[in-house]
This record gives sequence, C-alpha cells and structure tokens, in this order.
Amino acid sequence: MNQFVLTCCSTADMKKTYFDERQIPYVCFHYLMDGVSYPDDLGQSMPFDEFYNRISKGAMPTTSQVNVAEFHDFFGAILEEGKDILHISLSSGISGTYNSACSAVEELKEEYPDRKILVVDSLGASSGYGLLVDAAADLRDQGLSLEEAYRITMERRLHVHHWFFSTDLTSFKRGGRISATSAMLGTVLNICPLMNMDHEGHLIPRHKIRTKKKAMQEAVRMMEEHADGKNGYKGKCFISCSACEDDARAVAELVETRFPELNGSVLINSIGTVIGAHTGPGTVALFFFGDERKD
Repeated sequence: MNQFVLTCCSTADMKKTYFDERQIPYVCFHYLMDGVSYPDDLGQSMPFDEFYNRISKGAMPTTSQVNVAEFHDFFGAILEEGKDILHISLSSGISGTYNSACSAVEELKEEYPDRKILVVDSLGASSGYGLLVDAAADLRDQGLSLEEAYRITMERRLHVHHWFFSTDLTSFKRGGRISATSAMLGTVLNICPLMNMDHEGHLIPRHKIRTKKKAMQEAVRMMEEHADGKNGYKGKCFISCSACEDDARAVAELVETRFPELNGSVLINSIGTVIGAHTGPGTVALFFFGDERKD
C-alpha cells in the first residue's frame, strides 16, 4: 500500500487515462465560455477540438482557479480515509491556486491533527507540471516516504524546462503575456516568439524567431543545450499542444532523432482548457529535465 496519496490539479495537462492508471487524484480548475461555466476536466465536458474551434471563431474564455473550499473538500475526502497527501500545484507565478491549497491545509490541520499534507509549488505549467508529477509518482511507487518524496520533488522542480512557441499570438496578447506590438509584428513578419518559464514560474518571452520551422528547431536546440546529459539525455520528454498536433509530432520526431537514449517515445498531450484559454490554438510546448533554471 502506498504511504501517501499524490494529488495535483487538472492544469498538469495529462490525459485522464494517465491519472487513472497512475492513481493520481486531480482537482479541476474552471472556465467560462459563452456564458456557460465548465470544469477543466481533461476534455470530458467539452472536447479539446471544439474548445479551440470556438476560440478560433472569436470566443474569449475566462478562467478561475481552485478555491479554498474546493481544496478543503478534495483533501478532506482523502484524509478521511486515513491517508497523507503530497499535493503538487500549478505555478504560483501564474496562479493563486498554490495559496488556496496552503490555506485549505491550515484549516484541515485542526480537523485532522494526525494526518499530513505537504504542498509543492511546481513553478511549472501544463505537461511540464505534469512531468514533475510523473517523477513524484515514480518516487511514491519506489516506496519513499511522504517527506522524502516532498524533499526530492522540491529539489527537482527547477530542473523541469519549458520551451514553447505559438503561431497564433492573439490569446497571449489578450492575456498581457506579450505586448500588442509584439503580437502585431509576429503576425506581419511571421515571427514565433520562443518562451519559457523562469525560476519563479513566470512565463517569459526569450527569443523572436522567424518562421515556425525555425522555432521548432530552436526549441529542440534548447533541449540539446540544457537537458541532463545533453544529447545523451536518458529521461522522459513530454510535449503539449493546442489544436496543432502535426506541429507537435514534428517536434517529437526531432527530439527522438537527436536524443537516441530517451526514456521511451515523446509523450504528446493536449494543452487543457484552462491553460489553453490563455494560449489559444497553435501552441507547442516541449518539456524535459535539465540544468537548474536560474532566471
């Protein structure tokens, strides 16, 4: 029997079957689209293709984080079974959900004084956050204690690299993640900004690259530069994408060619509805373990 339950949020952007098979309960964010509220439930309430098609036609979804009451109920049901919890949260650099989780933990300490909940701020998002959750699940399955798994996960979180680009900058502009001028120039000059997450979990534009093909090449070059062991990388690699699976497969093929010792094939997921509300369609994100992110 596992010594603790590993949990996360839906914004780790892994498939529902993945969470089911690895026994990782998740709590759902929410989004509002065309006046209707939906849970960010991994494409169950609204298929991803429909979601991104609506955005392409002008829909402007807004998102809401998991609140303290929802975390209280989510954690409480697990504690009631007599189990401790390691929860990994979406980056505090882009959401207040980490703080909500911590507030719920403080409330639950009084109700369940004999139980433990440890919360990790992933400082990551989408399937990069998912890659950290996956590594924590391996620690759990190896029989590590709650405290040991927490310590190692905290040490590894800044070693998860996020490199991504988008061919449609509309949603990034609307969310203030890139300037209106950059979005306009990107459209006119066919520029795909290459972005990543800094050491505080913020989304940062890094390079302005002309043409999608060159952006793909540069993202993989960043993996060659930063991955553990460089081209001898033996870890896992995840990709998430928003309504552009052909582009994601093209990046995956580059990775699998340049990193022959990769741990399995590149895993491709869809960017979920909450993260996707901020990226829009046309985004490809590449995730791997590497050197420590320092800025």
